[in-house]
Amino acid sequence: MYVKGVGPARAAMLEAKGLSTVEDLLVYPPFRYEDRTNVKTIAQLAPGEMATVIAEVRTAKLSTFRRRDLGLFEATFTDASRAVLLVKWFHAAYLADVLQPGQRVALYGKVEYDSYAGQLSMVHPEYEILSEEDEADAALHVGRVVPIYEAAGKITTRVFRRLIHGVLERLTPPPDALPASIRRRLRLPDLWTALRSLHFPPEQEDLRLLNAFRTPAQIRLIFEEFFWLQYGLAVKRSSARRESGIAFELNDRVRERIKQMLPFKPTAAQKRVLAEIAADMARPHPMNRLLQGDVGSGKTLVAAEAAIIAIENGYQVAMLAPTEILAAQHYYYFRNLFQKLGYQVGLLTGSSTKREKTLMKKLLAEGLVHFAVGTHALLEEDVEFRRLGLAIIDEQHRFGVLQRLRFIRKGVRPDVLVMTATPIPRTLALTLYGDLDVSVIDELPPGRKPIITRHVTEDQIEWVWSFLRKQIEAGRQAYVVYPAIEESETQARKAAEKMYRHLSQVVFPDLRVGLLHGRMPAEEKEAVMESFKRGETQILVSTTVIEVGVDVPNATVMVIEQAERFGLAQLHQLRGRVGRGAEQSYCILVTGPLNDVSRERIRTLVESTDGFYIAEMDLKLRGPGEFFGTRQAGMPSLRVANIVRDAELLELARREASDFLASGPEEEQRRALEYVRTHWQRRFGLAQVG
Repeated sequence: MYVKGVGPARAAMLEAKGLSTVEDLLVYPPFRYEDRTNVKTIAQLAPGEMATVIAEVRTAKLSTFRRRDLGLFEATFTDASRAVLLVKWFHAAYLADVLQPGQRVALYGKVEYDSYAGQLSMVHPEYEILSEEDEADAALHVGRVVPIYEAAGKITTRVFRRLIHGVLERLTPPPDALPASIRRRLRLPDLWTALRSLHFPPEQEDLRLLNAFRTPAQIRLIFEEFFWLQYGLAVKRSSARRESGIAFELNDRVRERIKQMLPFKPTAAQKRVLAEIAADMARPHPMNRLLQGDVGSGKTLVAAEAAIIAIENGYQVAMLAPTEILAAQHYYYFRNLFQKLGYQVGLLTGSSTKREKTLMKKLLAEGLVHFAVGTHALLEEDVEFRRLGLAIIDEQHRFGVLQRLRFIRKGVRPDVLVMTATPIPRTLALTLYGDLDVSVIDELPPGRKPIITRHVTEDQIEWVWSFLRKQIEAGRQAYVVYPAIEESETQARKAAEKMYRHLSQVVFPDLRVGLLHGRMPAEEKEAVMESFKRGETQILVSTTVIEVGVDVPNATVMVIEQAERFGLAQLHQLRGRVGRGAEQSYCILVTGPLNDVSRERIRTLVESTDGFYIAEMDLKLRGPGEFFGTRQAGMPSLRVANIVRDAELLELARREASDFLASGPEEEQRRALEYVRTHWQRRFGLAQVG
């Protein structure tokens, strides 16, 4: 369908926003609504009321103050009533290039009396410049509850209003894909009514419900989006369970080898989770399971037990890690663990030499490496396994769905175990991993005490060093970490190197201080970590390379510098490097000045050590798109729904989708399956269903 008002330039702007079809435009929701029903002339305005006026700019100027520049932009407006309204915007110097005398503008805001100027005024009102085109359909922009859209390039909220209104006026109502049986039972409005009400709410609609996204129309569209997502995931899960796969045998020999490997007695939670994984692996269908748990709960050990089941059945195991540092840590951990069992462990990363890569590929193809650890290098086309039986993916959220599929295709329907050290709130797990069965290790090894977390400001650093010295004198060890966001690893390395020199030469010249950062050669990193593990290094200054997988029970203090710069999940991961022995451990968060979000983040960490609660807070503070620090590659793109705000609707949609797949009317089932097959990939940006 041709949309009036959309030429090639606007089409490109809309596409950059992910809006390439009429359907995309119709489910592009306003982010809030304004009540502009109270339209008055300037002469009719009274102080204290919220009102809308349509007036012309008479004067416009940027005012400056002698002491400081507040960027105050002042304009006067007049209309047919000939009265004058003074309008002020602070820190708005940019408006000098936007508002010009003679323009027609719609203003919406609180009316006040400016005693200094002796006239009525508005401060920081919402404004929209009206063109002749807008004047013709002014009823879209004022005199009603008005939708406010996020702009797309030069396409403003006014243009969106006009485009969407035009589509709704000319489009034949589309068929409603949501199963009628579900619509009737949940009393949801039909699709066409819901779409019209989303963009142009009826007069009687409650503004508070609109802005909370809880009107019947909004609920219908949110539910539908979640329903198709959950239905598609349920179809994928159901199809995977019917595929033929490897039925691993769990006999006495396998159990004996697991006992031989175990460095300590597993917790009840580890035993329960291993039983779930072993039962999955014994079935003649591919396992697709997510293993999650808090820091230090022992997920890697459970993965090692699963690997033994595969290896003892004559298969190879491969583990995919998102970074070279993490891949190297896993390699050393599994090499030490499997040494006594005689298994060959190999490492393949992007920085492996050409000779190392060639040799590793040859060994994998011949089946001489039992357990391979690697980064994206494992996904290269010429990497072949003789008999891949178990694919383990660590920190899955750092990989795209297609990368996961490419990895799995290295074997003939291998079992898949996805691990994450980031506790994932239930709502996010349902959207990210809805096609997987979930196992949670919800218990820490016995004898561990909760870590005491303290927040100090930069000017209290002397106290921190004094506390750290007391711990070292008591025979303990400590980390001092400079967190690095990926782009600024170099900056963090320089900060760590500078602090290493300061601590080793000025603060603790009598103690053994080590340095670790991501740019060191692998052998040097291993040597530094081994020295720390053996207790030869007392203080380890590091960047976030020690975020995951480092286990030194004697380390009892974690000092995190510039803690305000990072997300809760990462701070919680770093804190999890201590508290691994029987002694009381401490995490000290050193910060500069805090804004409101940083303050809330630090407060949450000081008050709680529960990774799932922390993850929930992190999700609320940063939103689903940025929860993992980088935009999630396999995250479904949701238009109207929001997994934080709409958690209960997600749960409802999941139940409904599951019940519908199990027992929905046959004809509705057929239509639903057809709909999800044709719409799934474009709608959610996820791998195809069925």
